Amino acid sequence: MAEEKTCHYVERCKGVNGLDKVILREVYLYGGQVTSWKNEHGEEMLFLSSKATFQPPKVINGGIQICFPQFGSHCSLEHRGFSRNRVWCMDPDPPPFPTCSTNKAFIDLILKHSEEGIKIWPHRYEFRLRVTLGPGGDLMLTSRIRNTNTDGKPFTFTFSYQTYFAVSDISEVRVEGLETLDYLDNLNNRERFTEQGDAITFESEVDKVYVSTPTKIAILDHEKKRTFVLRKDGLPDAVVWNPWDKKAKTLPDFSHGEYKNMLCVDASCVENPITLKPGEEWKGRQELSAVPSSYCSSRR
Repeated sequence: MAEEKTCHYVERCKGVNGLDKVILREVYLYGGQVTSWKNEHGEEMLFLSSKATFQPPKVINGGIQICFPQFGSHCSLEHRGFSRNRVWCMDPDPPPFPTCSTNKAFIDLILKHSEEGIKIWPHRYEFRLRVTLGPGGDLMLTSRIRNTNTDGKPFTFTFSYQTYFAVSDISEVRVEGLETLDYLDNLNNRERFTEQGDAITFESEVDKVYVSTPTKIAILDHEKKRTFVLRKDGLPDAVVWNPWDKKAKTLPDFSHGEYKNMLCVDASCVENPITLKPGEEWKGRQELSAVPSSYCSSRR
């Protein structure tokens, strides 16, 4: 019954280069990746590079990338893990919604270990991802990761929803909710600093991991008079990234000047990796909404 309900509200079809995708807004089974999220006016709120490559095993540049079991350099795996370039399946037995929920547009995806994958990361796991579009247009992603090892061994991982927000001009954007917090600066060998400004603004390359962050962060786009609100649970850190012009020129899947129109703010767990014993499950959730720019963030 759950599978029929899901199929009633979503459409499965072919995307670029014949890759399977599900239309909720746009969710590709390759990478379990949301590539489009639009408001009621049809305005795109996620950045997707014009040079995005829909050719496995390359990663689709933009949207919301699911980074597991690594984000950073916590082990010998690829810097952003392998879940971004695996083909996910629609979950045949998804967890139920709360009975009071009004969310109707959703898709449940699942990624499991494979015998080939165990050669890269020697663990068995079950990763369930629910992507939900709320009645007000909010976009919610809920991840459940379970250790299914049969050898009694725990595993450790880091995680991130690498979210590419579409902005009008990065120099006119500010982020609120992270001021006065400590961060690890990836441009300075992950040295620890404390944020000094009243809000985060951008005038050069930024690649920072803010630690012990609040559950709500605001991204204010002055030109569009729009504020993105990111709410999160189970994800204590927040990564803020923009490559700026010099770095962007070295990235093959960025067009000239596109760095001006994107900003990554990622709900993450990076500083303190998560360890699961066999049978244990971790849950992490991100909710995105867009509101008028009169919105002012507060820590709650």
